[in-house]
Parts: sequence; structure tokens; C-alpha cells
Amino acid sequence: MELDYINLASAKAKGQRPYFFDDPAVERVLNITMAVAGELAVMHERLDTIERLLEYKGLLSRNEIDAFVPDDTAAEQRQRWHAEYIARILRIVQQEMEALAHPELNQDVAEIAEQMASM
Repeated sequence: MELDYINLASAKAKGQRPYFFDDPAVERVLNITMAVAGELAVMHERLDTIERLLEYKGLLSRNEIDAFVPDDTAAEQRQRWHAEYIARILRIVQQEMEALAHPELNQDVAEIAEQMASM
């Protein structure tokens, strides 16, 4: 099953988001940076494994990989991946923009707890 990262980017965890810095802009940059760092670390390990296996088995050299030019289908699939990747990385910014645009939908944990208690 393939995840829809673009739509998942607007999914919000319950409760208040923990903040570690006084400046929300610093917090956003940190979150974005850590998302990119995590993505890059996973990608680097996977790519390194694939390149080593291909070279070890004599199937492709790293020079052939570097010289590859994708066809239209591959280029389209890469563009889709890029859009999903950016959605994951900028998730915090999107959520905060939505919260600003629709403040009536924002509730804190105490309000939610009160509503549940009265049920």
C-alpha cells in the first residue's frame, strides 16, 4: 500500500505541539531541517547499498549511474516524488498556515478534555 504523503502532511497529532525554543520561526526551521536530515540519511544508505551491489555484481558502474538520463515516465514519477518529499518536509509550515487560516478549528488539549468529560 502506497502512502499519500501530500494529504498526510495536513494530518495533525492530538494535543499541543511541544516547542523547545522561544522563537517559533527557529522551531519551524529546526523541524524542517530534521525532516530533511532524516530523509537524506535513509536515502544515502539505500543508494549506497544499491550502488555497491550493482558494482559488486558487475551489473553497472557508478559512472553509468551518473550518466543515466530518465525517460518521460521516470521523469514524471520523479516529479511526483519531489512533490511528496516537499510536502513531508514542509509539513509543519502547512499545518501552522492552516491553523492561522482557520482559527475556529484550533482547540487546545484542555478544551478537548472538557468536551470529552461532558459526554
